Amino acid sequence: MTDSGMFALTGKVAVIWGGGGAIGSAMAATLAGAGARVAVIGQSADRVDAAAARLRESGADCLALTGDATNLDECRRLVGQIVERHGRLDICLNAIGGGAGKVLYPAEDYPVDAWDWIIDLNLLSTLHGTQAAAKAMIEAGNGGRVLSVSSVRGQLGIDAGYSAYVAAKGAVNALTRQWATEWARHRITVNAIAPTFVDTPQVAMLLDDPEFKRKLIDRVPLRRVGSTDDLAGAVLFFCSEASSFVTGQVLTIDGGLTATQ
Repeated sequence: MTDSGMFALTGKVAVIWGGGGAIGSAMAATLAGAGARVAVIGQSADRVDAAAARLRESGADCLALTGDATNLDECRRLVGQIVERHGRLDICLNAIGGGAGKVLYPAEDYPVDAWDWIIDLNLLSTLHGTQAAAKAMIEAGNGGRVLSVSSVRGQLGIDAGYSAYVAAKGAVNALTRQWATEWARHRITVNAIAPTFVDTPQVAMLLDDPEFKRKLIDRVPLRRVGSTDDLAGAVLFFCSEASSFVTGQVLTIDGGLTATQ
């Protein structure tokens, strides 16, 4: 197999949970660019349709679906639609998450409703989306790839009221290792990427604050903010044959941030 062939995804089918968001849509574009047929899923029909339209403009085969990834029955229904259309499912990419900056509370007073919202958004969606996709992969017997978006906060605490978020992302890391162990017998690899702060429209207001941006960059040895392009290489590696002997790993993509901790 040639080097380019190791990263080719021609004939593969991928589901991107959270494919309407900035990170999810960028990941969908990466997979589609390597030849995969992609299905982008999100709760907002407008955002999912817009992401799918951009991909189709570039020549991609893209299916747009709406649904709630925190509901297992809903996830199974959506995966069923993908398999019905394409006859297979090879890649599950979990890109739903975030929200930490909206619910910051001291650990001793962290409210249950905020805790539940963050856990559902960052952990339950990953759990149910992956369960539905993995079940389809196991039944098909063709192996597969699972890749989740975690965060450096799954490894590092921060004195800023992030209790629920670090708990959710730490659990994503733990599940990555557990699933890798259980599903190896089915030739399904399970990995995660753990970015630091990524420049997306959702955080544009924060980055427009010069003081916030300066403090952020000062903590990163490479002295810049990450972009969705910085995630593309790792996404393609973990979703392709190039990573066929790599499973249970969490790769930090952080400009060297965790190396300083």
